[in-house]
Amino acid sequence: MANSEKTAAVAEIAEEFRGSTAAVLTEYRGLTVSQLTELRRALGETTRYAVVKNTLTKIAAAQAGVSGIDDLLVGPTAVAFVGGDPVEAAKGLRDFARANPALVVKGGVVEGKALNADEIRKLADLESREVLLAKLAGAMNGSLAKAAGLFAAPLSQVARLAEALRAQREETAGAEPVSVDA
Repeated sequence: MANSEKTAAVAEIAEEFRGSTAAVLTEYRGLTVSQLTELRRALGETTRYAVVKNTLTKIAAAQAGVSGIDDLLVGPTAVAFVGGDPVEAAKGLRDFARANPALVVKGGVVEGKALNADEIRKLADLESREVLLAKLAGAMNGSLAKAAGLFAAPLSQVARLAEALRAQREETAGAEPVSVDA
């Protein structure tokens, strides 16, 4: 590979790191070209899966300010550059690896934090961002409804008390006076 080609490759990989919310490093040894194509489809449109050279990737990661992945760059390496939700990409990799054990997740970086393979698996077990936000919104809505009920309760108690006093006053006003003979 000529020097200008290497420089261009490093610049491209560095740009991928900068433009990604996450990057997951995998070992693809034993996968066929058709399986790699299937994996790319499984990862979705916001994730780019690229086979990379380890030395160029180390240089590119340093240029992009990504740290903690140098130890993962051994053997045949491919990187899933995630542009969207890291949880969805981790799920895609996990599911594909279950069906194709030749794919090994080495680790990665999510929003600047280096993660090992176990942490990537835990990330895959999370619910998607949209589901978590929906649950949070539902919990907040329920809490607000409870709070509104609690704030309204004293007012409704005062209203019931006032109605009971008015009814009692009407009853006592309409009743005949009781005389006590001594």
